[in-house]
Amino acid sequence: MHLLIVDDHPLFRDALAATIRLAHPDAVLHEADGIEPACAVLAENRNIDLTLLDLSMRGVTGFDGLITIRARFPRIPILIVSGHEDPRIVREALQHGAAGFVPKAMDKTTLTRAITEVMSGALFLPPGLAEASAPAPHAKKAPLAERLARLTPQQLRVLMMIRQGKLNKQIAHELQVGDSTVKAHVSEILRKLEVISRTQIVIDTAALDFDQIHNAHPA
Repeated sequence: MHLLIVDDHPLFRDALAATIRLAHPDAVLHEADGIEPACAVLAENRNIDLTLLDLSMRGVTGFDGLITIRARFPRIPILIVSGHEDPRIVREALQHGAAGFVPKAMDKTTLTRAITEVMSGALFLPPGLAEASAPAPHAKKAPLAERLARLTPQQLRVLMMIRQGKLNKQIAHELQVGDSTVKAHVSEILRKLEVISRTQIVIDTAALDFDQIHNAHPA
């Protein structure tokens, strides 16, 4: 497992690396102190499975760092590890493509669980933060047809296999792609469908005729 830690505070990078090594002693850790150095590391190491990113760094405004990495390396999931805990920031980070959000004040167990879940293709928020970051009751999701239209043809194929109960490894075998590619697709499907679990995917799409949708979906 290869992970990239992006934070401009050396002491926090060291602390984060130490925490990760306790749970994953065989992990290969890479570090960067800014967005451009992070992009350079990602370009040189195509086997990185996950990026842990701080939102607040020198020279970075708002979500620019997250957006930049997502645009250049869309298949690599990003777990935000931030000093911010404002639910509005958490929601916006997820909207910009983050696969999870962990406040720096959280304990080691929560961080370890976050890494495991995001690596499996799920979205992660700590329980209390997940409730606080949920959209207000009046903030309705877009219609399902509109959310499905956001998916690429390959993501739609992955979605169909999720509904059939297939695991990531089975999906990777059938599509002849790597496990990391499937995880990235699953993360994107969750984000685009505005759900936080595979179970919710199945529930939300239970009544759909997927053959019809697949045939009508633009290539």
